Amino acid sequence: MRMYDIIMKKRNGGELSREEIDYFIKGYTKGEIPDYQVSALMMAIYFRKMTEAETLALTMAMAHSGDFLDLSGIHGVKVDKHSTGGVGDKTSLALTPMVAACGIPVAKMSGRGLGHTGGTIDKLESFPGFTTALTTEQFIENVNSIGIAIMGQTADLAPADKKLYALRDVTATVDNLSLIASSIMSKKLAAGADAIVLDVKTGSGAFMKQECDARALAEEMVKIGKNAGRKTVAVISDMDQPLGFAVGNALEVKEAIETLKGNGPKDFVELCLTLGSQMLVAGGKAKDSEEAKKALDAVIADGSALKKLAEFVAAQGGDVDVVYHPEKLPRATIICPVPAPSSGYLSHIVCDEVGICSLILGGGRETKESEIDLSVGLVLCKKVGDYVAAGEPLAKIYANDERKAAEAKKRYLAACTITDKAPEQSPFIKGIIC
Repeated sequence: MRMYDIIMKKRNGGELSREEIDYFIKGYTKGEIPDYQVSALMMAIYFRKMTEAETLALTMAMAHSGDFLDLSGIHGVKVDKHSTGGVGDKTSLALTPMVAACGIPVAKMSGRGLGHTGGTIDKLESFPGFTTALTTEQFIENVNSIGIAIMGQTADLAPADKKLYALRDVTATVDNLSLIASSIMSKKLAAGADAIVLDVKTGSGAFMKQECDARALAEEMVKIGKNAGRKTVAVISDMDQPLGFAVGNALEVKEAIETLKGNGPKDFVELCLTLGSQMLVAGGKAKDSEEAKKALDAVIADGSALKKLAEFVAAQGGDVDVVYHPEKLPRATIICPVPAPSSGYLSHIVCDEVGICSLILGGGRETKESEIDLSVGLVLCKKVGDYVAAGEPLAKIYANDERKAAEAKKRYLAACTITDKAPEQSPFIKGIIC
């Protein structure tokens, strides 16, 4: 078998066999096939597309290119959740204790953030002492004993995807549905869950700006999951404005804690209940979404979801007192309002610009070596559709540097549009693909 023949076959519109895809993934992962040949294949795939069978074969080849996590030692149906990412997305912090309190084992691998805010691990490190450096044995033991554990992604989880994505990133071949879907799903399949619930975001703060593109991606990933023998569901949710009110690591942790106390923002609560209900149904803990939502509401009302978060934090070395006293989370020294320049309705927020504001303040990483300031970020005072009077705060900036605070304030103002007429409101949950 020759890489030259594989490139030519795809260039001419042919369908690659599973053996041909396995050959190029194994060869590229081992360094036996050069970048220039894989670049040529990626460009051929970009233009010629991939069939459903090719996409599944690519996903499985990447999933099996490194470690394949064995979760058979965990009791019950393991359900994983994945988000395509957005601004203020602290969903795992509230959702995982909710579903764990309902009896769904949560065995999750998460990463650090590279961009406008930290990843789930960075946010969890707002709890002093918290660590995700668990052995596989500790990881499984924690899930079996308290129902939840989150560990850092290993370097050997789908290494072919990491190498392939870096190449696609510099050869203008990222934006292909099969390549995007296989990249996401290869890591999810390698992580060993029995069922996967996907949160596919759409809007100005999402990777997929258009709803039709988000829907197409969701459908592609659900097909891959089902063809791989996993229960898979995708929820399409809005990211045309930040999720909830808080953007920034410790600020998002605080909002997640408030949500578990029953005081969460409307959109964030809706997302947690929607994703959580799909997880409970997939895990066999509820017969339908209505029954599942009642169970999730109950664990918030009786305090067991918050207690589960405390057990989880304590089991991974974190200061459990912070769960019950979130005022002990890292705090910024500067809090400054962003006053509205005129009266009217907040009709639009350029969502990804809000993420950049957090990055400017130090809440995210511009490079892998960047140090995150866990205390900084923004808290929105007004959401799209709200009326605001001139001089009333649109948001509050949390900073430790006056210059950065001023820059973020200016940028946030530029991201907001105020009009005389209230905007039309669209549904927050755009659809569910199953």
